[in-house]
Amino acid sequence: MSHQLVMTPQLRQAIQLLQMSSAELEAEITAAIESNPLLEWVEEFAPLHVPSTNGASHDNDEATATHAEPANNSNVDGDDRWSPGDEPWYQRNGPSTDSDDEGDDGSDRVASVESLQDHLQWQLHLSHLSEHDRRIGMALIDAIDDDGYLRESIEAIVDALRPEVEADGDEILTVLHQIQHFDPVGVGSRTLGECLCVQLSLLPEETPFKALARRICSGPIERLPRIGVNGLAHELGCSADDAQQAIDLFRAMDPRPGAQVGGISNDSYVTPDCVIWRQQGTWRVALASNGIPRVSIHRGYEGMIGGASTADAGYLRGRLQEARWLLRSIEARGETLLKVVRCLLRQQAGFLEFGAQALRPLTLREVAGEVGLHESTISRAIARKYVRTPRGTLPLRAFFASGIDTGGGGEASSTAIQAMLRELIQAENPRKPLSDASLAESLKAAGVPVARRTIAKYREAMHIPSSHDRVRIA
Repeated sequence: MSHQLVMTPQLRQAIQLLQMSSAELEAEITAAIESNPLLEWVEEFAPLHVPSTNGASHDNDEATATHAEPANNSNVDGDDRWSPGDEPWYQRNGPSTDSDDEGDDGSDRVASVESLQDHLQWQLHLSHLSEHDRRIGMALIDAIDDDGYLRESIEAIVDALRPEVEADGDEILTVLHQIQHFDPVGVGSRTLGECLCVQLSLLPEETPFKALARRICSGPIERLPRIGVNGLAHELGCSADDAQQAIDLFRAMDPRPGAQVGGISNDSYVTPDCVIWRQQGTWRVALASNGIPRVSIHRGYEGMIGGASTADAGYLRGRLQEARWLLRSIEARGETLLKVVRCLLRQQAGFLEFGAQALRPLTLREVAGEVGLHESTISRAIARKYVRTPRGTLPLRAFFASGIDTGGGGEASSTAIQAMLRELIQAENPRKPLSDASLAESLKAAGVPVARRTIAKYREAMHIPSSHDRVRIA
């Protein structure tokens, strides 16, 4: 029972590291090394090299990393680590439509700032909600503040939706419950207790003191600073020790979930976390070496534990445990990231082959089901993560797209449809631009029947004027 509670901070640390970008992870580890004498940077690091195009591996491959199992796809394979020293693969292998990207390491690309609303709206559009519920979701997301709380009342949301959308309070609450389980979990809560209850719901039911912690969240948590642990125990009819154990569970929760998103400044630079390349007709994926922190346990201090005094030994053992937790969390982060990227590679190999027109509909739920993780974990794993490909350095979010029913029993991604529209408009006669109806007919002829109003919606989303405004004299 106590073992389960001791692991809670480790679980929280693993979740926090997973959602960090490479630069944020580096800063976090630097701070850990400065505060923990049992951690140190690895001075010498022999990176695992990508095998050459003839299939031969470098001699130090097995000495530097353990190969992960390849994806279950004959055209997708994987290594654990890639080094910038293996630059020639990029020029030799795979199609490249972005010649400017060749030869760079991705670090000269500036990351754009993603707000909490952007992050939530992206998940909303990938969810399996109806158009009616999505419009409710948009109104709810707009009302969420930077800390992640919904400050508007349900009645105010109902009024804000009218007259375009008629929805009652129960419908609003149903969609709100969905949003509260987006990443970051607990966002959209109306009170601290509700926020913590949502996060508690993800813990296994057998977690010690979970039921008691839920009772605290549902009421007396707001009075805890005033009545203290003893007063809380008296109110709940339990021992003070049990009340304290339940409170300790909250330490793994985030009372301000919205603050997790939107922390990248305009001068942040992109460092690829993974690399995708093609070798002898097989797509391969690896963690980028510069995205893997080179940190280890200081063996000198570890060896001092046995001969130290009781107080010093206790201190060193505590720091050693923290160091081991950090290393395991870093390893888990890399394993999760590889697992997700391999899934994206299996699902979207056509995107890398042929571009945005071949991007198939893909949602967080589908990826979560395939890799056996929660949707919020997938969202954390791809947040602010980038992959270097023969088509340039791309955010992992680029591999996802909502689906549009084509009317013929199939689906096309909204991104693919937009790419097709842009190509049609670029090739049109400037004196006689294609109307939305004509564009719809062209897509239908290509096997993608899309309604004219959908064409108009995507054209406006791409900031392309109407056919009347596109007329120009050649």
